[in-house]
Amino acid sequence: MVSMVFSIRLPYSSSTKRLLTMPSFSPAATSASASASSLTPPSPKPKPWLLVGLGNPGKKYQGTRHNVGFELLDAVAEAEGISVSSVKFKALFGKGFIGDVPIMLAKPQTFMNCSGDSVGPLVSYFNIPLNQVLVMYDDLDLPFASLRLLPKGGHGGHNGMRSIIDHFKGNREFPRLRIGIGRPPGKMDPANFVLRPFNRQEREELDFTLQNGVEAVRILLLEGFDKSATFVNSNKTSMKVSNG
Repeated sequence: MVSMVFSIRLPYSSSTKRLLTMPSFSPAATSASASASSLTPPSPKPKPWLLVGLGNPGKKYQGTRHNVGFELLDAVAEAEGISVSSVKFKALFGKGFIGDVPIMLAKPQTFMNCSGDSVGPLVSYFNIPLNQVLVMYDDLDLPFASLRLLPKGGHGGHNGMRSIIDHFKGNREFPRLRIGIGRPPGKMDPANFVLRPFNRQEREELDFTLQNGVEAVRILLLEGFDKSATFVNSNKTSMKVSNG
């Protein structure tokens, strides 16, 4: 008997080749692929900001012109629900967030002229870049209840800022939010003027300004310096009052 062998030839095309060479996918391979994608590093977290309000400690100085930096920092803390009650490096200190940006709040308790004794160590310990250290303080050279945001600058004769710049070894490259307290009336000594309290009308206007300051800080941290500076430096809504 003669056995017969039949062979069948299949049409061979490029699509057939792709099918024959296509890798198989197993559940294990799929799981491994998912695991690899989960190892993708997350986007970096925002770096913390240090917000510093300048003033003098103690009830004697509460509500005086030299302490408006403290007042603005307190307003930020209240608005964001942050407690500033612990003590670090000679400052009342608190931590929290504005949006997703971590912040540290500090009110140096060293008295104004030695503010750098607190701010310098805080910046060093937490390794905060100077362009993320915002100092808020009173300014005689600005009209009362006005605000001015600057990216850097000198101390302008302000002893608290002088002390901070000294502790930064002369580096002035840090932002500051200046709060206008106006010039002293007549021939009054500026040293006495900055320790005067506000009258009722001034108090009302200053409270309005502090709320603008809180908004300026939020914009700075969440949208950047330029947008915050535009908001601050173009804000013309405050009332005009005398310093008397």
